[in-house]
Amino acid sequence: MEKLIEFCKENSITLDDKALERFEKYMQLVIEWNEKINLTSITERDEFIVKHFCDSLSLLGKLDIKQGAKVIDIGTGAGFPAIPLKIARPDLNVTMLDSLNKRMVFIREQVLPALGLEAEVIHGRAEEFSKAKPYRESFDICVSRAVANLSALSEYCIPFVKVGGMFAAMKGFDCEEEIDAAEKAITTLGGEFGDAIRFKLPDESGRCIIVIDKVSGTPAKYPRRGVKINKDPL
Repeated sequence: MEKLIEFCKENSITLDDKALERFEKYMQLVIEWNEKINLTSITERDEFIVKHFCDSLSLLGKLDIKQGAKVIDIGTGAGFPAIPLKIARPDLNVTMLDSLNKRMVFIREQVLPALGLEAEVIHGRAEEFSKAKPYRESFDICVSRAVANLSALSEYCIPFVKVGGMFAAMKGFDCEEEIDAAEKAITTLGGEFGDAIRFKLPDESGRCIIVIDKVSGTPAKYPRRGVKINKDPL
């Protein structure tokens, strides 16, 4: 865990012994269950710590996330970045959403009980849940490491964010073209480009957190159906 500890020190993130124990247990669970369900292609220990843990925690190092913030992770998969955020910041109110039920069952029945953490785990589609009253425009921060292009990802994610909140899209280092292409979508959905925070992980791979501020309400007709979002981005 030395790389994780050093990364956290450089980013002013404090991890106590309990947190480090939880990270260790979480990694063991993901690697163990990866043989039964497809959770990650990364199973080598050092790479896992850098690509999953350090990358996830970069949100805490680069963004100002207030105490007790409501955070939703769209397309959470095996729980990245939501579970690392919750381990490092137990005060956060975390919701995880993914369309693959096997992964959600894994998080709900294996990860959370083993780590002694509480979080909301939802199996479903983002374009449906973001129209439901308890979730629409109710989160301080929406985060996603999903691979969709930023235009589509914005339509899936921005409707969850309350006015005054932010959407943080975790991307690769070279994201200028993607940002430019998503400008119309971001504006249409009530967002405004805030920043593109570039940094390097301990393995020297480049990453970027695209910050979109929610400045006005999302029109009721968005998001559209998933097929429409992916075929015809805004």
